[in-house]
Amino acid sequence: MKIGVIGAGSWGAALSQVLAGNGSDVVLWHHRKDAAITLQSSRQHVNLPASPLINSIKITSELSDLPKDAPILITIPTHSFHSVLPNLCKLNPSFVICASKGIENETGLLMSNLISNLMHISENNIVALSGPSHAEEVYNKIPTAVVSASSNISISKKVQKLFSNEYFRVYSSSDIKGVEVGGAVKNVIAISAGICQGLQLGDNTMAALLTRGLQEIIRLGVHYGAEIETFSGLSGIGDLMVTSFSKHSRNRHVGFMLGQGKPLSEILEEMDMVAEGVNTTKSINTIAQKHNLSMPICEETFKVLFEGKPPQIAIAELMKRDLVNEYI
Repeated sequence: MKIGVIGAGSWGAALSQVLAGNGSDVVLWHHRKDAAITLQSSRQHVNLPASPLINSIKITSELSDLPKDAPILITIPTHSFHSVLPNLCKLNPSFVICASKGIENETGLLMSNLISNLMHISENNIVALSGPSHAEEVYNKIPTAVVSASSNISISKKVQKLFSNEYFRVYSSSDIKGVEVGGAVKNVIAISAGICQGLQLGDNTMAALLTRGLQEIIRLGVHYGAEIETFSGLSGIGDLMVTSFSKHSRNRHVGFMLGQGKPLSEILEEMDMVAEGVNTTKSINTIAQKHNLSMPICEETFKVLFEGKPPQIAIAELMKRDLVNEYI
């Protein structure tokens, strides 16, 4: 199958490697011409140094080189959607796979809603691919399991077969909203987990944080109409665990450095990859306030990131909140 991959970051390159290894004809788009030329000739990705890209993968900076009437896989940062996605309409994709995670700041739209609006494509032809899957490990063929979710289960199963192999296992789901919410909000909880690690707090703290953080993910998921059982799966607790603990996690890194006392501006300036949870924290804070949703961990993370609140004070205030029933 021919497929166009939008975004030649580490995630786009890793998934291109999976697809090409499975026999797909992959065209990988990079937003910079010089970087595309270098990657096409060297076959060596700057963030994935273990092995070269499969020779059959074509790298380009021209959207016109992407296959028409074929699936498109989106891996670019969500803040680039508005500038890139409208230009993909002319390709007339058969369906769109979104492996980018986030919630739009201004509107609160999930990525499938945003893709539908920007590309004028039915949401029934959009699939979310999500789960505990760091690019570095996928690229090195370390066994990984993720979820392919779409309101159109037949397309979800097509994507399942397209990606699955001996080291990359894909489960299917019809709960695209739940999979998207889990993939987006876990990045915010992972920032708070990194803060706790940076402050050298204990295992008790981490266990409490992730358990209560999962409740906030569920709460927001229910608001979007998701199925609660989705959050006990790979795109929920699975992705939350790996993003909160892994050395590869950009969001955990942001939190860790905040816990060590470094300002956010310096942390982001020194990073060469995007931590989606930073922007998603803004989105969740807006949604929670607008709809009166109780999301105290996300709220305190927002205050630490954007209002300069000391992490120690944020944690103390979380601990001193009114006492409530665990499941209210």
